[in-house]
Amino acid sequence: MRLKALLFFGLVVAMGACDQDAATPTGPSATDIAPQLSKTAVGGRNHGALGVVYVSSQGLYYDTFVSADELPMRGRFQLLDAGVTEFGPGDPGYLGGRWWIDANGDGYQNEGDVFLLCPLLGPGRTTP
Repeated sequence: MRLKALLFFGLVVAMGACDQDAATPTGPSATDIAPQLSKTAVGGRNHGALGVVYVSSQGLYYDTFVSADELPMRGRFQLLDAGVTEFGPGDPGYLGGRWWIDANGDGYQNEGDVFLLCPLLGPGRTTP
């Protein structure tokens, strides 16, 4: 089940990334985060793989790395959708890189989803 969820996550990000407009950033493209996702999507261990996350409330991109690509569904997690999240470092809603990916698409955190740890590394920047 975990491998199926990770494969789904990789496909969702690759297909769901928004086109970027230089004037209004909408989040990272699939190519910005593909190296991280492709390793995760095939179920391989990829601790240290690099990626980029866009924080919509700040309008900033942050580098990240995979420190744990599989966490148990315990505690609080922040939604990460196609490489975009609402809160980042300094925001009250930022949970230190504890991400929830809605792999089964039902809008709820449950056992069909993916839970991982990828802390955001500052400072943020305005371009990917």
